[in-house]
Amino acid sequence: MSDGSQSGDAPADDEPRYSRDELGVALNLTPERLDRLWNAFGFARRPSDDKMFTQRDVDALTMLTASSDVIPEDEQVATARAIGQTMARLADWQADMLLNLARDESVPWTPAQMARAVDVVQRLVWRRHLKVALTRDSEADDSAAAQSQRLAGVRTTDVVGFADIVGFTSLSRRIDMAELETLLEAFEDRVHEVITAHGGQVIKTLGDAVLFTNSDVPAAAHTALAIQETVADVEPVPALRVGMAYGEVLNRHGDVFGEPVNIASRLCGSARPGTILVDSPLADQIVDDEQFRIRPISPLSVRGYRRLKASTLGRPRAARDH
Repeated sequence: MSDGSQSGDAPADDEPRYSRDELGVALNLTPERLDRLWNAFGFARRPSDDKMFTQRDVDALTMLTASSDVIPEDEQVATARAIGQTMARLADWQADMLLNLARDESVPWTPAQMARAVDVVQRLVWRRHLKVALTRDSEADDSAAAQSQRLAGVRTTDVVGFADIVGFTSLSRRIDMAELETLLEAFEDRVHEVITAHGGQVIKTLGDAVLFTNSDVPAAAHTALAIQETVADVEPVPALRVGMAYGEVLNRHGDVFGEPVNIASRLCGSARPGTILVDSPLADQIVDDEQFRIRPISPLSVRGYRRLKASTLGRPRAARDH
């Protein structure tokens, strides 16, 4: 038909026609493997004859499950787990937000209507981020070895930074939930803005802390300085501290791993309120840059490192005077 609809026994691609068990048959998966993927996505195994899945679902999942020669089964499960955990957290937050809005009599939309709008916006934002990420990856080595490595995780040399709120635990005990929400919102909003403005990437938010990366060392240094100079002035955010380290990290399923991550975390925990601590490899990269002031401190004894060399990062005195 000219309008794209289908007639007879052929349902449209977006019309549910598969139960969970029928989905496994269509994907040519054993019940055990289907259960493993289903659990990795974050769903419990419950018998159901409900037709929940469309042909589009089958086509998309086929690209994941039929690629065992390229993506091992364990990696497929890890991918499903990363998607499931991310989507579960996002959905929980969105549900709370939509239900709170629905309680406001001045809001004219139902939760279902707002959920449809969120779905559209979410896909729009995701497509833009995916396009940027694909463009970035296309500039890397496209050899077979490099492609294989990217499936297991991307190894890059980056600055890893942590920024957190000083004394957050005790502070959270003294203020009510509304004040706590306002504080975290102001902190996250401003820190994210600073990180992205300097070309960095927010990896994740950990309550009172933000983990970020930047492949450009001077830009990362400017990020830390901007966090201390601008975010702490935003009410009601209290004093902040920042720790940064430079080196090879493993990027896997939207997270980062490696020694620079551990060192940055230790430095952030050791930094005084309102200060920035950086490790030696990072300090060596910018010690001769007149935009920054590097001052070595006594070696730190922190978990995993008995004598961790570090320096404070700041503006040159002349720049601060202006």
